Amino acid sequence: MLPTERISFSAISEREPLKLPDGKRMIVWVIVNIEEWDPRETMPRTVLTPPAGGSPSPDIPNWAWHEYGNRVGFWRLLEMLDNHGVRAALAINGKAVTTYEAISRAALERGWEFMGHGFGQKNMQKVPDERADIRATADAIKAFTGKLPRGWLGPGLTETWETPDLLVEEGFDYVCDWVLDDEPVVLKTRTEPIVNIPYTQECNDVAMMLIQHHKASEYHDRAMDQFHQLYHDSANSARVMALVLHPYIMGAPHRAIHFRRILEQISRLPDVAFWTGEQIYDWYLDQRPDALKGK
Repeated sequence: MLPTERISFSAISEREPLKLPDGKRMIVWVIVNIEEWDPRETMPRTVLTPPAGGSPSPDIPNWAWHEYGNRVGFWRLLEMLDNHGVRAALAINGKAVTTYEAISRAALERGWEFMGHGFGQKNMQKVPDERADIRATADAIKAFTGKLPRGWLGPGLTETWETPDLLVEEGFDYVCDWVLDDEPVVLKTRTEPIVNIPYTQECNDVAMMLIQHHKASEYHDRAMDQFHQLYHDSANSARVMALVLHPYIMGAPHRAIHFRRILEQISRLPDVAFWTGEQIYDWYLDQRPDALKGK
């Protein structure tokens, strides 16, 4: 299906208000991306180009740059989230669940949500068998956590024309790839609908630091500007804001301090809820009980 066949246009100003419990007005959810990069393949992203150009193999500098995030950066971010009582969503490659078992165990012990993020860090349009990749990811998460993941985030937000259809058929409740709203929305599939939960390309460390090449403090400045506007917008109807982290980017010492500042400022407000994706999904269906008619 074309995107316009999956979702109809809807002006947010014309919808029924969404209400949060306990006097809350806004949701913030934190997504930590854990990836496994295959050293035998071209690195998904680079921080350093080789002296003569090209795509060398092995690419030790860029593989090691990413590996630092899982060995060190994640634990720096984890301490910050622990200090503020925030349960994050772990968007994890299926094969990374066991490769980085200490990370998976730390997330499981804290009650974090595990989201499917492809079996490996590869464009979903280049995966030989997309259904098998989705299923292998879900199976790896279930084998470790005891339950199937409910949410999916494509590597690099990539999808094929069939991805939402396959996700529903493989038992997923929601996806995050459709970054087009500040509220959850419903996508049509060839069988039953699927919910898309607001994600972000704006408060995303990949976009800011690796593509736009901002200084480290931009993450704090942009996140807080985005937060204040969404907080204003949520006066009459709840809004959802995502904060996206990759340990090899925001877990670096010179950047992590700015994420700490964000948590310190937002966590002071009693009417802001830090939730996971599955909490957002369940709340949304409670607010919109007819959203998934036929499911």
